Amino acid sequence: MTFRARALLEPDNCAFVFIDHQPQMAFGVASIDRQLLKTNTVALAKTAKLFGVPTLLTAVETNGFSGFIWPELMDVIQQKPFERTSMNSWDSDTLVAAVKATGRKKIVLAALWTEACLLFPTLSAIEEGLDVYIVTDASGGTSVESHQAAIRRMEAAGAHSTTALTVLLELQRDWANRASYDGVMAIVREHFGAYGMGVDYAYTHVHKAPQRAQFPHQV
Repeated sequence: MTFRARALLEPDNCAFVFIDHQPQMAFGVASIDRQLLKTNTVALAKTAKLFGVPTLLTAVETNGFSGFIWPELMDVIQQKPFERTSMNSWDSDTLVAAVKATGRKKIVLAALWTEACLLFPTLSAIEEGLDVYIVTDASGGTSVESHQAAIRRMEAAGAHSTTALTVLLELQRDWANRASYDGVMAIVREHFGAYGMGVDYAYTHVHKAPQRAQFPHQV
């Protein structure tokens, strides 16, 4: 299917980078519930996988401070992370080369923490002419104020704020796209709360799909 609005994200015009979704970094997050942060991040990774979007992982000081990337995220992406020491992942020549090797000009970023590991590469990538989309609910800061201040600074520099659900729907775009429809619905049902509950209701009560499990009535 061909879409007309090239300003929007499409599977063939973007790449995803997940930055420092590691335990020690998550411990410091105070801008979003940590479990919600994790489910949004994993949903974003599943979105990239479903639509075949090039995806990269990077980690900071895995053995010295931060710990291993969340296993739920690694289970989806299944690749060796780019290891680094700099707070700015754009200081890593190997990572930057890998991003540029995708040939994509739209870069979707999610990171811990917002005020450093998301902010710094976003500004650097914009400076190099890339179109950056920051996934605010798959990123987290050490305070609400710090998270929001960093977002404002990135937006002022030209970054586009978005959410994990918006990215999923933006890549799907048309419900007639049946190749990815079931995959999208599976991500919605598992990760997106009330929306997923509504989908479950529509499947079972409107379309008469069987419930996932049938139990005998208690006597």
